Amino acid sequence: MAPFRSPLEWPGLDGAAERRFSLFVIGDAGVEVRASLPGVRFAELDADRLCYAPARVLTAGTAVNLARCAVGYFRRVGVLAKVGDDDYTEAIRRELHRIGAAHRLVVEPGVPNGVSVMLRAGAADGGGSGVRLLVVQDEPPARRLSAADVRAAAAGIEDADVLAVDGYSLLAPGSREALHEAVRTARAAGTRVAFDVVPHDIDARLPASCVLPVLRRADLVVSEAHTLARLLGHPPPAGGREPRDLLPVLDRAVPGAPLWLLRFGPTSLERVLVHQRGRPPVTYSTGYDPGAARAGYGDRLTSCELYWWLSGG
Repeated sequence: MAPFRSPLEWPGLDGAAERRFSLFVIGDAGVEVRASLPGVRFAELDADRLCYAPARVLTAGTAVNLARCAVGYFRRVGVLAKVGDDDYTEAIRRELHRIGAAHRLVVEPGVPNGVSVMLRAGAADGGGSGVRLLVVQDEPPARRLSAADVRAAAAGIEDADVLAVDGYSLLAPGSREALHEAVRTARAAGTRVAFDVVPHDIDARLPASCVLPVLRRADLVVSEAHTLARLLGHPPPAGGREPRDLLPVLDRAVPGAPLWLLRFGPTSLERVLVHQRGRPPVTYSTGYDPGAARAGYGDRLTSCELYWWLSGG
């Protein structure tokens, strides 16, 4: 048997030398305001504060963020997202066109696009990434993606090598049914399904019974180990420890043999435990350290891992 080679060894985080495969992504698309306050800690704020710091507005959302990284690996990337109808709609289209992702944007007339604000404060020691505050507009258009919208885009799912979905779609009844329709379409067509278990506190927002049906139909699952542990009623790993005691819990909860990529470490991004029923688990480093920019790192890593997985690991 060939020795294990991690995704960081090949293809690496900077994209693939040969772009292959096709990826179809379903998720959020909207507008995000990002700002970083390296000299400020949220815990120290007890009055109004004016800060001058790097800030920018960009097209973002789970579907856009993953597609932006995935185009460096995949020959073809498609995006399905429900968006609003305002001045930002054309900006979302332009950004997807700019990065080279084909898109099917379902425009909901008369509603604004979803807006999020990501504010990152400084770390306690003055270095590192610090704490992130993410405020997302309540009930963005993505929550109203419907099963009919998915059926209209079925050809994109059926032609893809892998369908990528995430847990934000489970947070509302409409988009939840759309996610299930997408998974059914993919399974019937032989398209593999990758499920990203976000938000990381999904266990506090939904019962396990809402998440397990997708876990049980996925071929690959990406998640922080803490999230799955809490969701399944298991003690989360403490002190950044490797979560090997979680593996039998996953095997009992999910039949079959999906590939689990479990993030763990001091910030749940430093290392990955790879598990698949019937095979010995292995771990690898993600290359993330406190000096690295955290925004977008998970999407770079996931894109790299998807390509590595489809290539046979």
